[in-house]
Amino acid sequence: PESNIHYPELWNNILQSTLTYGDLIPGVVKEVHEQQLNVLLANKHEILISWERGLKNLRKYNNPDSQSRSIKTANELFATGDLIRVRQNNDHWELAQLPKVQAAIVALNPRNGAIKALVGGFDFRQNNFNRITQATRQPGSNFKPFIYAIALENGFTAASIINDAPLVFEDKRLKNSWRPENDGGTFYGPTRLRKALYLSRNLVSIRILQSIGIETAISGLGRFGFDGSKLPRNLSLALGSHATTPLKIAAGYAILANEGYQIEPYLIDRIEDAGGNLIYQANPLTACNNCNEIFQESSKNQVYTHEKISPHVLVDMALELKLTSAPRVIDPQTVYIVDSMLRDVIKKGTGRRAKVLNRSDIAGKTGTTNGPKDAWFSGYNPDIVATAWLGFDDNLLLGRNEYGGSAALPIWIDFMRDALAEKIDSSRRQPTGLITIRIDPDTGLRVGTEQKNALFEVFKKKNIPPLAEKNTKANTSIKHKSSPSPEDLF
Repeated sequence: PESNIHYPELWNNILQSTLTYGDLIPGVVKEVHEQQLNVLLANKHEILISWERGLKNLRKYNNPDSQSRSIKTANELFATGDLIRVRQNNDHWELAQLPKVQAAIVALNPRNGAIKALVGGFDFRQNNFNRITQATRQPGSNFKPFIYAIALENGFTAASIINDAPLVFEDKRLKNSWRPENDGGTFYGPTRLRKALYLSRNLVSIRILQSIGIETAISGLGRFGFDGSKLPRNLSLALGSHATTPLKIAAGYAILANEGYQIEPYLIDRIEDAGGNLIYQANPLTACNNCNEIFQESSKNQVYTHEKISPHVLVDMALELKLTSAPRVIDPQTVYIVDSMLRDVIKKGTGRRAKVLNRSDIAGKTGTTNGPKDAWFSGYNPDIVATAWLGFDDNLLLGRNEYGGSAALPIWIDFMRDALAEKIDSSRRQPTGLITIRIDPDTGLRVGTEQKNALFEVFKKKNIPPLAEKNTKANTSIKHKSSPSPEDLF
């Protein structure tokens, strides 16, 4: 209950002055029965909230990690005069609650950055703050795919073996030692890069960043749209410590969805005056090698007449012939490998809940920050990319059982279920320069058909691993330039 009103003559005034947010309608408890509530609405109608419509299994909030036992009777929580929220669901009413936590989602067309959907919070009338464009939050592991992409550009492969083991960093500029951990406090030891990403192993990400170097990473992140001058120059960067907006994250994932082109999100596509005359038409950067050449060739093979096509379509076609190619910032081989790893996040990693969509063309990554305080999921298919975020505006704890995969991913799933309903399941074209071979899952080395537990992995041709010696299980990883010392990284 939001408050307790003791004077029935004031109920109507209270209801008239209390706004409806979302679909949550205010109501005053008129009568409390053992397993039901009689509720008065602003229109003076009375409704019934039954035990099965929100009262059963209701618990009191203690703290982010604790709730009371389930109530046995309605009068354990409710009293006559309580101001509550209800929601109509088809032919019945349900008990509801105005959320204190906020959530937001943004969806883009990855080919040109067009914003297809944007929800900046629960209800704009309740709070005008747009969490997609204005809130800067730490993305946590949602940031890792960008680090992994840069690693693949610098000699790593999806089969590189990195040790998932504890690290401790001492630095006189830090009050305490930094002891980064994985969720759950477990360590897997030597782990393939692919597995480390789909299981979101923090210590592997830190070691990857150690190897490629902070400056190399920051330079690469600039191509994903992040301002290098604002990025932290320490190993926490590998864990998504840089606070940024969900829109920036979505634009970065669009590069992975469109095969490596940097697009710019935009909201307004066209403006017409009252007479239908076009006075503005967006001409965004578009993900294609040579847009003009493609569309000009397409137009030669079609015949258009004014009787068959509206003037608006003709305007669109003319503008398409002038499209500007977006710059390619990541090579297609790298993007293809990262995409295949992010598909595994959904197939067998932290994003498994998205398997309910029953699609093979979706990929994405969860993200959870310390506390946890922020829950993220960013994902895409070739037609749409979306980022969902959930958290408190004042950075309160969400609770120890709330993660990107449990709190943000369900939002993403609900959106994508509708967004992709009419889209066919599409496969990604494999670019030239890649080869798929069998590897030993323990060493990442190339093996023959005689090894029973071998896995298939995709490599850039220049990075094919050596053939494993028979009866040998040596831990190997690609050699890199020497890593900077921990003192240089903070």
